[in-house]
Amino acid sequence: LSSMPWYQLLGSLNWDWNLTWHTENPDFTPCFQNTVLVWIPCIYLWVCFPVYFLYLRCHDRGYIQMSNLNKAKTALGLILWIVCWADLFYSFWERSQNIFQAPFFLVRPTVLGITMLLATFLIQYERIKGVQSSGVMTIFWLISLLCAVVVFRSKIINALNTVDAFRYATFCIYFILLLVQLILCCFPERPPLFSETNPCPEFSASFLSRITFWWITGLMVQGYRRPLEAKDLWSLNKEDKSEEIVQPLNMLYSPKKQQKSSSSSGDVTEEAEALIIKPSQKSSEASLFKVLYKTFGPYFLMSFLFKAAHDLLMFAGPEILKLLINFVNNKAAPNWQGYFYTGLLFVCACLQTLILHQYFHICFVTGMRLKTAIVGVIYRKALVITNSARKTSTVGEIVNLMSVDAQRFMDLATYINMIWSAPLQVILALYLLWQNLGPSVLAGVAVMILLVPINAVMAMKTKTYQVAQMKSKDNRIKLMNEILNGIKVLKLYAWELAFREKVLEIRQKELKVLKKSAYLAAMATFTWVCAPFLVALSTFAVYVTIDKNNVLDAQKAFVSLALFNILRFPLNMLPMVISSIVEASVSLKRLRVFLSHEELDPDSIIRGPITDGEFLFLLKTSMSELCTLYFSINFTVPEGSLVAVVGQVGCGKSSLLSALLGEMDKKEGYVVVKGSVAYVPQQAWVQNATLEDNIIFGREMNESRYKRVIEACALLPDIEILPTGDKTEIGEKGVNLSGGQKQRVSLARAVYCNADVYLFDDPLSAVDAHVGKHIFEKVIGPKGILKNKTRVLVTHAINYLPQMDTILVMSDGEISEMGSYQELLKQDGAFAEFLRTYANAEQSVKATVYWDYMKAIGLFISFLSIFLFMCNHIASLASNYWLSLWTDDPVINGTQQYTNVRLGVYGALGISQGLLGLTYFKISIAVFGYSMVVSIGGIFASRHLHLNLLHNVLRSPMSFFERTPSGNLVNRFSKEIDTIDSTIPPIIKMFMGSTFNVIGACIIILLATPIAAVIIPPLGLVYLFVQRFYVATSRQLKRLESVSRSPVYSHFNETLLGVSVIRAFEEQKRFIKQNDVKVDENQKAYYPSIVANRWLAVRLEYVGNCIVLFAALFAVIARNKLSAGLVGLSVSYSLQITAYLNWLVRMSSELETNIVAVERVKEYAEMEKEAEWSIEQTAPASTWPKEGKVEFRGYGLRYREDLDLVLKNINVTINGGEKIGIVGRTGAGKSSLTLGLFRINEAAEGEIIIDGINIAKIGLHDLRFKITIIPQDPILFSGSLRMNLDPFDQHSDEDIWRSLELAHLKNFVSSLPDKLNHECAEGGENLSVGQRQLVCLARALLRKSKILVLDEATAAVDLETDKLIQSTIKSQFEECTVLTIAHRLNTIMDYTRVLVLDRGEVVECGSPDHLLQEKGIFYSMAKDSGLV
Repeated sequence: LSSMPWYQLLGSLNWDWNLTWHTENPDFTPCFQNTVLVWIPCIYLWVCFPVYFLYLRCHDRGYIQMSNLNKAKTALGLILWIVCWADLFYSFWERSQNIFQAPFFLVRPTVLGITMLLATFLIQYERIKGVQSSGVMTIFWLISLLCAVVVFRSKIINALNTVDAFRYATFCIYFILLLVQLILCCFPERPPLFSETNPCPEFSASFLSRITFWWITGLMVQGYRRPLEAKDLWSLNKEDKSEEIVQPLNMLYSPKKQQKSSSSSGDVTEEAEALIIKPSQKSSEASLFKVLYKTFGPYFLMSFLFKAAHDLLMFAGPEILKLLINFVNNKAAPNWQGYFYTGLLFVCACLQTLILHQYFHICFVTGMRLKTAIVGVIYRKALVITNSARKTSTVGEIVNLMSVDAQRFMDLATYINMIWSAPLQVILALYLLWQNLGPSVLAGVAVMILLVPINAVMAMKTKTYQVAQMKSKDNRIKLMNEILNGIKVLKLYAWELAFREKVLEIRQKELKVLKKSAYLAAMATFTWVCAPFLVALSTFAVYVTIDKNNVLDAQKAFVSLALFNILRFPLNMLPMVISSIVEASVSLKRLRVFLSHEELDPDSIIRGPITDGEFLFLLKTSMSELCTLYFSINFTVPEGSLVAVVGQVGCGKSSLLSALLGEMDKKEGYVVVKGSVAYVPQQAWVQNATLEDNIIFGREMNESRYKRVIEACALLPDIEILPTGDKTEIGEKGVNLSGGQKQRVSLARAVYCNADVYLFDDPLSAVDAHVGKHIFEKVIGPKGILKNKTRVLVTHAINYLPQMDTILVMSDGEISEMGSYQELLKQDGAFAEFLRTYANAEQSVKATVYWDYMKAIGLFISFLSIFLFMCNHIASLASNYWLSLWTDDPVINGTQQYTNVRLGVYGALGISQGLLGLTYFKISIAVFGYSMVVSIGGIFASRHLHLNLLHNVLRSPMSFFERTPSGNLVNRFSKEIDTIDSTIPPIIKMFMGSTFNVIGACIIILLATPIAAVIIPPLGLVYLFVQRFYVATSRQLKRLESVSRSPVYSHFNETLLGVSVIRAFEEQKRFIKQNDVKVDENQKAYYPSIVANRWLAVRLEYVGNCIVLFAALFAVIARNKLSAGLVGLSVSYSLQITAYLNWLVRMSSELETNIVAVERVKEYAEMEKEAEWSIEQTAPASTWPKEGKVEFRGYGLRYREDLDLVLKNINVTINGGEKIGIVGRTGAGKSSLTLGLFRINEAAEGEIIIDGINIAKIGLHDLRFKITIIPQDPILFSGSLRMNLDPFDQHSDEDIWRSLELAHLKNFVSSLPDKLNHECAEGGENLSVGQRQLVCLARALLRKSKILVLDEATAAVDLETDKLIQSTIKSQFEECTVLTIAHRLNTIMDYTRVLVLDRGEVVECGSPDHLLQEKGIFYSMAKDSGLV
């Protein structure tokens, strides 16, 4: 041997088929063992090294201290190097002894030794960079060991013939060391220094644990044993946190500020139009997409590699199947080849599983980050957009952007790679098919190509439907939002039915579109399910008819079928991907429209630091807000002065303050404000937090200051009443505070923050006179806490005017006069006139849920769809089984005469084609049928469930709305209904499909190899166990996730309502931080649920892989009894089973998690309801109440079971036509009395009798239609003015105009372009508060009932308007009983009687004069108001 040159030696020894393949005992040549098997691991490590080294340099996770594990790894690495080089020196020694071995005995140890040194270096470098477990190294040791195992086996077989004892020994040592290194590699290092608390175990887990997602098992076990809580969740990884993600995104994407257009109304293009029409803004769209790509691209690129690897492995299955069928046909082949193929099949399947789920993991994490980013960016934007831009995007739309559209991006992240992967899979599959069947594949391709345009058309139609559906949905959510915000008014006016009809009208439009989409979806499913079938049919038919010699044998038929099955997936996915991309692009546009709204110009006011300048404001500017108000205003305010702004309703007082805050569009001029600003809006904005948090508002706590502020703002008595003092949690929109309390909290917040400039928008209107006086003296006035600050006060209270430094009188957006009280009186202009008129006046998901859903669909339809599914699958199984019989036709062996062959094939083809044709027809009918049935059933269900939800929510008592955050309710109406509409039906389709597919595959395997019956049941049990185990935890994680999702929306809603306050206090940073924390809390629950999905899928796919293993194994064992056709059939089915199982699990968990929507919608059906709306038996006569006599007998009221009585033993009789004033300090129970009268809260004791009828006995609507209230907060709904006055369309236009005239709105309304059809904005925001109050008066005038309740109705209007209202009430309601809750005592001085309430009891009752003489509580209140 040694005489030959080494390269010849290599050539001759490197490969020998007889030694390696055609033998019962295979082995490699020594040369191959010493070269190729050595080089493989070395090449791997050297190729990975540069990339990995760079990666480590950029990603430093901190420093890990040296540990015993690390020392051991390093030592072993060095010993390995020594062992390799011992071989090298031995070779040199041999040469010195004149024994010349082949050169690879020198090359091999040298290369190996250097590689071992590199490995040792990497072990240390990873430690320094904080890598706790390394994939690169684990794989390296694994490959080395596998290569060594082959050599080791060979050495053992040939052990007797060997002489080279030294090399034998070194190799054994080398082998053992490799094994130990691999084992050590499976253990992770200790965490780096300074890690965070409760970190995610992912980074500390070993490589094996990471690729199999073993590290989450702890959480799964915990969730299985007991319900998970928020504290069980791990903290988010640093790179998934909001601040990490949103910061770079915000810096990259700040859309150019739009040029201010000449009229702002030009910008108000409907968003839906913008979606369809405006493709001109390509540049900014590209930029938003680019920015998202820049931020998330690099990490996402990893998924490309995984996806590509997985796609290639997918095709290994059919190729191995081909070899396996050949093996079964070739009776001479040695047995081990069959086992080898089986093993190979299993290994490929397992690798495929691991790679696929790494890929999915990356996709989902990217999706999660995208959502975080989008929510963060939207929130930050919402804090800076102008008011005119706010008008175009309602709260409902913005919340939809955060929920629905952000979700679309998440979905897209998982699908986007299919854009290149699907075509790749198609091309590969077609190439292999061509090799298998030749040109006849083109027939199949033609069928596919024909189907593409059909689907393109469908996709386009789907898009237009979707835009329409989104628009209806936005409108519905907007309306729901308003209904929930104004629910109290709806109840007081008994308007629920009118609004229910409005919602259902929108819903009807939405369902119409849904129905059209459903027909489309059924068509699409039909084409897709039939596509692979048609393709196979046409290909086989052409193949057999083209040429007499073409024989369809098992190998050709089943390898082709397996490839067609692979082909089916990308073709099925493409439409989903395309629609997902379409949806995301619609969302991207909506997002872009929102993000490119105008922003407030931070420079529109110049905020200077305080210097000893003589003035503090300089306002020289003209303003416009949506073209309703034009001001041209010049004024300056000296530092530290107190300025009053007075004027009639709607003259622009509040807008003036908005201008000072920079909330208006500035046309020209400039505004300078020195120092910081505090703002008290006219309608107090209260956060859902404790009373103390509301006042401190993110500043440091300063006890003494806090106490002073509470005392000055008259909050002490209120804090005593509240259950837990100032730590009491205040409900959303301050539901558990009265109007006056909210206003004082809002005031206290401003006072506490100690700013330089204070802007008060009429804060005194909502509080009683004596409280108002207290506040003015202690806070605003010349002796108050703020006496050295600059204060601008919008007010209607004349008694404070003499104490002002300056008074601005406004009319129609102009300042008509300006000066001190005395100056203005001397000028004898409008102001003096104004005063003279009023000087005298003034002062587990359970099975039942599925059953509920089926009932909602209709049981007949439910069972019909299941039956159609069965037909479809039985048909497809039959056709494939027939195919296997056909391929086994003995004719193929060519034993009969030639003519017979032709006849046989033709006959077989004819029969089978007939059968296939029939089955095809059956399948098509069944597919179309089930698809249609499920879709239409889904629509029935969602209509039914939405109707019930709406009805039940409207029937809920007021207390329910005070307890339930509106975010939750809106969530029910948007997210849950959306799920029921468009998510559940397709999931049901896929779920049923996968279930039947799995069952079918098992049946086929059992038919082919009955022995599999031993294996399938245990695997089934394992499957079920893992599934149940997972579902327990998954459900809890989903629950935690949805529980933590609501606060995000609630906080967002709250922010949008109080955005002007937040901006005035310059608290944006803190709110952004709060939002980030809430989003992170939500993602903290979402992240484990993604991983749990992967955990489950990996485990279950291994079950599927075992089925593949056993199907192939049994086929190999029984190869002498089985025909090739059956082997092909059973293995090709088992290859699909993994994919089906995977789908089945995904779909069943999707179904479980989404069916929760049904449960959550149903849960409101079981809530407590208020009394019946109308009761036939006890309905009073239509003329009732005739005289309007109201009696309270021992009446008491409490808000909740567990609270004290708010009203106690009230005994009062009010005769028909009496005018009663109700007074008392804030929180004395004045408003509660009216709530009792309207049965918003039912009596706790006693009763109320109106004209002899006990009101507790009649229906609520019967009662509420007969009493009229003008409520404290004037609430309007978006819609026409006419709708707001008369939603049931009961009155004629003349009546309406008359009521408007009496309410002094006629001039205003007739000046509007649309008159009665003038569109009110959401919440009536385009009318001033005073005008809204007058609209409420007009409502009352229209209803003309015998009993009228005024709840502080004139608090927000100026004195002049107040006087008008009072005179209207006197003249129009002369016959009626009028109950007035008053803050301004002057309004009730001429009433028949006055009730004085204190702490829920009547303390004084009598005529005003009588009470004044008694010198009791009423007297002291009158004294505070300056009436005595």
